[in-house]
Parts: sequence; structure tokens; C-alpha cells
Amino acid sequence: IVNLRLKVMDNHNDSKKAEPRVNEKKCSWASYMTNSPTVIVLIGLPARGKTYISKKLTRYLNWIGVPTKVFNLGVYRREAVQSYKSFDFFRHDNEEAMKIRKQCAIVALQDVKSYLNEEGGQIAVFDATNTTRERRNLILSFAKENAYKVFFVESLCNDPEVIAANILDVKVSSPDYPERGRESVMEDFLKRIECYKVTYQPLDPDDHDKDLSFIQVINVGQRFLVNHVQDYIQSKIVYYLMNIHVQKHSIYLCRHGESQHNVQGCIGGDSELSSRGKEHLCCLCIVIFLCVFVLYQGICEEMTYEKIKETHPDEYFLRDQDKYHYRYPGGESYQDLVQRLEPVIMELERQGNVLVICHQAVMRCLLAYFLDKSADDLPYLKCPLHVVLKLTPVAYGMCCVSFTCTSNRNIMPPTLLRRNSFTPLSSQDQVKRPRLFSVGNPPRLASVPALSTTRFPERSVSLHNPFTMRSTHSQIFPL
Repeated sequence: IVNLRLKVMDNHNDSKKAEPRVNEKKCSWASYMTNSPTVIVLIGLPARGKTYISKKLTRYLNWIGVPTKVFNLGVYRREAVQSYKSFDFFRHDNEEAMKIRKQCAIVALQDVKSYLNEEGGQIAVFDATNTTRERRNLILSFAKENAYKVFFVESLCNDPEVIAANILDVKVSSPDYPERGRESVMEDFLKRIECYKVTYQPLDPDDHDKDLSFIQVINVGQRFLVNHVQDYIQSKIVYYLMNIHVQKHSIYLCRHGESQHNVQGCIGGDSELSSRGKEHLCCLCIVIFLCVFVLYQGICEEMTYEKIKETHPDEYFLRDQDKYHYRYPGGESYQDLVQRLEPVIMELERQGNVLVICHQAVMRCLLAYFLDKSADDLPYLKCPLHVVLKLTPVAYGMCCVSFTCTSNRNIMPPTLLRRNSFTPLSSQDQVKRPRLFSVGNPPRLASVPALSTTRFPERSVSLHNPFTMRSTHSQIFPL
């Protein structure tokens, strides 16, 4: 450390600031809570949502800064067996197929080892049925040899409607069934499930598996059984799995209306809306507000980027080098903001249709979560003013549709209600920023509608609603 400081003092000013940034370990606070690598092992019959859980959990863990990767055994099996013929491959008395399946599991576990030991991974998600104690003991032995922790996630479901819907939504388009009709896929897949049922041994919390760490998700989240949680990251996994649901819903993201600071090019602050911003507010009518405040810029609050470059050139340079991890003096970084928004993500996962109005930095963090974008991409996601993004889960991906709002007539905008916001604990100073609510405006809870009664028009112009929502872009993002 002393040598590094001496080197920094002798270098040019720009190099002086860049050197610590280059040598910093770019990991989040959450990554330091994993004192040893963890293998998350999925358990369950086919069509129980294991891959859905794997992908969502991986997306969440990567978003909070814990390097995580999914290892889907179906991918290894398709590489070993080029063409799938029928459910006979999964019969327990098909010895040749059983050897192939076991070998695929061993190869996948070796890839897990490479990822955790050599590639900087901290959590590996082993996505397979793992329905027998023999297979689970193989994984436990592998983890013990390599000093990994193991956490099992078992999905139990006996609702035939949920199972049938899962088969039709996901398995019809599976690589196992190219150019096959829905009826043929349904028939073959149901027989595949029956093959697994013959040897299925669920986790036994009262006897055989009482010392294992696991969570059982019963009937898509109706009930949960949690056993022997070992550490912080396992508790985070349990917390997340208890908040997600599979009901059809859409999340609408929108930036606030254009403000005076937007017009002037200033960052942060709490200025009034411009005329265009007030028109945009009329377009949205009555909405539900979530407490998601702007990224706080500390000493650079309410300054333009040109002013920052002039008065704080070193800070301007550092921010340009690493926009995600850079923290304004006395302010926040995008990494801090992700940590602050984690409770909001949990609420959004639990809700039905909901509209979130937020600032650009907040919207970027939320988009990065839902669209599975990396920390390097997050600070550069485009979030234009006066555009609403509709995010709808589809199978293992996310459909993103954008709508441009245009106002048809002038209507007085509703009263803006905001609350006190504080600099987070991770900042150097505790600075209270005044908000409109602090001046004395009383809360108007009666004006906030119930979630189930709020409607979000999309491509229509209503005589009762003075706005048009025009669809401009649609895209599917794989998770």
C-alpha cells in the first residue's frame, strides 16, 4: 500500500487518479459476503419451473454484484445426443441412456469447478432434475472435495393446470421438439414426466435430508419450507424466491417529466417541471408513485458536466474511467443505487401491473435488472424523456415495448408529492435535502388509486383521457 501511494504521488495528476481505479477490485458489497463458493442445485420433476427459477435467480444475483452462472444439464445432454427421439431416453431401465445422462452430469460439474476456481465465479446454479438421492450424493461429494457450499432449491407442484401451461408455454418451442405439433409435444412430455416419477425421491426434511440446506417451493409459491440456512447469501436467495411469482403482469417504467435542470443541463437537484414536463405529466394522469429517488451527486449536485469538468477535473476524469463504481464525493455511485433499489425490486416482483416514475439513473438500474444487463452496460442504457417502457415476462425472457407520450390538450397537472431523502450510509456525509413535502404540503393519500383499478392505455386515444400512447419499439430480451 505504501509503495502504491508513493507511486501515485510521483505520477502526473491524471495518472495519479487513475492508478487506484485500475487496481481496485470491482466487486459489490454482496460479493464479499460469500466466504466460499456456493453451488445452487435445482430439484424437481420436468415442467416445474426449475429453469425459470434458475434464470431469474442468476439475473438477481448478478445484478447485486455476485458473479453467478447457470449450468443447464439439458444443454449438455443435447450436445451428447444430437437428436431426441422420444421419452424412452428417460426411462430408468434404459441403461445406455442412464450412462449418458450421468456422464453429462459429471462433465457439467467439471465446468462448475472451472467457473468457480478459475473464472472468478462465486455461485454456480446446477439446473437439472436431480430427482434421486444417488445424483444428489454425487453433487454433495463433488462439493465436499472442492470446499463448496451446497444449497438445494426444490420445486414441488401438483397442479395439472400449471404443469400443462408450462409445457405449452416453454416446451413446445424446446430444441427437443423441432417441427412437432402441440398435441404431440404434450403427449411425449407427459410420458417423460412419468418416467421421472418412478425414481423421484423428494427432499425429506424429517429424516434423510434434515441436515441439508434447502428451500422447497410448493405450488409456485403458495407455500415454502426452509431448512438449515447456513449464511448470508443463502438467506438472500430464500428472500428472493419468496417474493417472485409467475402470474402474468407488466411493469411500466417512465422518467419524470422534463425539468428545468434538464433544460439547463444540470444533474441532480429538485427543480420544477418545464412546460414540456407538465404536458407529459398530464399524459400519465393518475399514477402510483414509488419512493425511488435520483442518484445523489454530492458536491456536484445541480452542476452541469461542463462545470464539473472545470471545477473538479479529477472527479470528472475518475467518473469517465468507471461510471458504474465511481462515487461522487459525499454522494452515490450506481453500485450504491443498486443496493438502495433492492427492496423496490422485491416489491415489483410481488406486484401485478404497476407504473414506476423515476429519474434516469434509477430507471437504468431497474432496466439492467429486468433485461439482464451487466454493470458495464448499466450506466449507458438509454432512457429518453417522455417515453414509457412496458416490460412483460415471456417464457425465459422479457418483452420490452416502448410508447411515446404526446399530449392533446392542456390540463392542470396533479400536485407533486415528494418526501425527505437522505444521503445513504455509504456516503461520506449525511446531508438532508429539502423536498416539496418538507415545505408543508400534506400527503394526499386519497388521490392514489388501488393497484387493481389503475389502467395503463397503450395504443388508444380515449375521449376521456387527453393523451396518446404510441408504440414505437418492441423487442424480446432473453434472461
